[in-house]
Amino acid sequence: KLKQFDGIWLSSLTVSTIMGKPDNELVDFTTRFRVLEEIIEVTTKPIIVDGDTGGELAHFGYRIKTLERLGVSAIIIEDKRGYKRNSLFGTDMDQHQESIENFSLKIKEGKNSSINDDFMIIGRIESLILKKGMDDALTRSEAYINAGADGIMIHSKEYDASEIKSFCKNYNNFSKKVPLIVVPSTFNSITENEFESMGVNIVIYGNHLLRSSYPNMLKTAELILKSERCKEASDKYCMSIKDIINLIPE
Repeated sequence: KLKQFDGIWLSSLTVSTIMGKPDNELVDFTTRFRVLEEIIEVTTKPIIVDGDTGGELAHFGYRIKTLERLGVSAIIIEDKRGYKRNSLFGTDMDQHQESIENFSLKIKEGKNSSINDDFMIIGRIESLILKKGMDDALTRSEAYINAGADGIMIHSKEYDASEIKSFCKNYNNFSKKVPLIVVPSTFNSITENEFESMGVNIVIYGNHLLRSSYPNMLKTAELILKSERCKEASDKYCMSIKDIINLIPE
């Protein structure tokens, strides 16, 4: 049967890296809006935007309106405050979690600003990343759902999936649930069928296309420098010129 991805994830890490910038909210939302416009021109797939912390509370509602006008389906915002760093740094970097009250206010602001009932605001919980414990993650999940979150994303940087499995087991006991999202960048041995049996609704493969393309570009550049011509690199790493000029139909 035909298998394909159901949607597109606009990753903060990927967009920042392609632009040669660190993943710390240096690439602003105006720039991301331009990237989204280019993507939407060539696909009708649903798009989920990585919104980092969502920015200032007073600005968040305006960003929701812009994303809706562009045709985006959802935004995921993480419950951090201050100088945001990539979650997979974990406690190796100075990162701080936002209070439940303040993050709930941001969710409410986003929902009040939204005019499209189909647009989703998803709360990303960093408790496991920041070693705050399972109880904190579950408490925040309930609070964000009550604040109006349309989905919950639970994140972990552990290669052992036991944290995620434990969270899912407890989450399934909630009387009020919303779609559950995971991004298995580290706990990557779990199959989609296993995630489904755990109660997960959406699996995001966050940055694999970038991580696979960069090593080959590096090898190509190194081989051109070594060979002092491009024949070897073309033969070993490159698709044919005929294929690339016909990749995008006129």
